[in-house]
Amino acid sequence: MPAAFIGHGSPMNAIETNRYTEAWREFGAVVPTPRAILVISAHWYINATAVTAMSKPRTIHDFFGFPDELFAVDYPAPGLPDLAEEVAELVKPTWVGADIDSWGIDHGTWSVLAHAFPDASIPVVQLSINADKPFDYHFDLGARLAGLRENGVLILGSGNIVHNLGQLRWEMADGGFDWARRFDDAARESMTQAPEDFAGLSGHRDFGAAVPTPDHYIPSLYFAGLAAQEDTPAGVLVEGFAYGSLSMTAYTLGVTCEPDADDRGAPATAPESPADQSNI
Repeated sequence: MPAAFIGHGSPMNAIETNRYTEAWREFGAVVPTPRAILVISAHWYINATAVTAMSKPRTIHDFFGFPDELFAVDYPAPGLPDLAEEVAELVKPTWVGADIDSWGIDHGTWSVLAHAFPDASIPVVQLSINADKPFDYHFDLGARLAGLRENGVLILGSGNIVHNLGQLRWEMADGGFDWARRFDDAARESMTQAPEDFAGLSGHRDFGAAVPTPDHYIPSLYFAGLAAQEDTPAGVLVEGFAYGSLSMTAYTLGVTCEPDADDRGAPATAPESPADQSNI
């Protein structure tokens, strides 16, 4: 089963159409139908490693200041409680808890899946990001999840490799700062040529600006861990920047989608004012 890392950007991408959402839709159209989708989303960032284990996960609107239309989105995919047990068994001795009632499907997940798998018929399970663990832990855990792909599970990381909300510039709707481009270029080189070294990007000179907080970056470490297990390199699904300091770059494993020929410059959808960007 393929795997992917998606730069999800603003929640508004869930209800808009742009070249990023079209790429997500193309990805969903070319993959075999998964038994389930396991998502590592930037927005389930807690002090534990856990997997959702409810049969009917709720759609979580974990943001504020956005239009009512976005809050009306429902992604009624079923869960797959048995997958929590599979994950826990596969990654032993790492402990993974089962969450039966506290989380569900957050917007880092449904904003992407609403385009990739719009009928919401495939079971969706989320794996939390343990905020107490170092980058090597997440990379290694991603590598150990590779066995799920042999059992029909699509693994999806959802975040943004460059994600600095404090540096957003509304006049740069489709542009990226030089430091953002440098770091995104370095990440692309590592992801497509030497994913085993991806965790070492924390030493890059632009890491502090590109990754002021680790939540949106860590999902890419899970994908890099998976990519390091492959004989073939990761491919680029789509590239681009939004508002100077968000990278929309997305990667795939095990499936070929033609990347957009645009020079990483088409805009991602986002709200009109900084107040609306409080949680992307």
